[in-house]
Amino acid sequence: QAQLVESGGGLVQAGGSLRLSCAASGRTFNSHTMAWFRQAPGKEREFVAAISWSGEITYYADSVKGRFTISRDNAKNSVYLQMNSLNAEDTAVYYCAADLAAEIATMYDEYDYWGQGTQVTVSS
Repeated sequence: QAQLVESGGGLVQAGGSLRLSCAASGRTFNSHTMAWFRQAPGKEREFVAAISWSGEITYYADSVKGRFTISRDNAKNSVYLQMNSLNAEDTAVYYCAADLAAEIATMYDEYDYWGQGTQVTVSS
């Protein structure tokens, strides 16, 4: 059974950095788009970043552009999210997702596999 497991969340001060990891198991996602979403309390799940199967194409939400970087290592069946210059508005549960379709998508209902999430809390 395919699984996505996130790690790397935690508590960080405003202006700090965190690196999230997502490890896939049970099947390979090397030919699929991978993405990160987040959900803050009382808010809908929102798109953060996505990366094509080759890693050549990336796409970011405007709110994180220039601060976050998504990357992947297909040899390790993993995807990462480097988050810099964090602020309180970045506080949320961050989810890794995989899309079996070829195109990069930004809507959460287009993604087929989800991790359990990892909490990121930014203190101001």
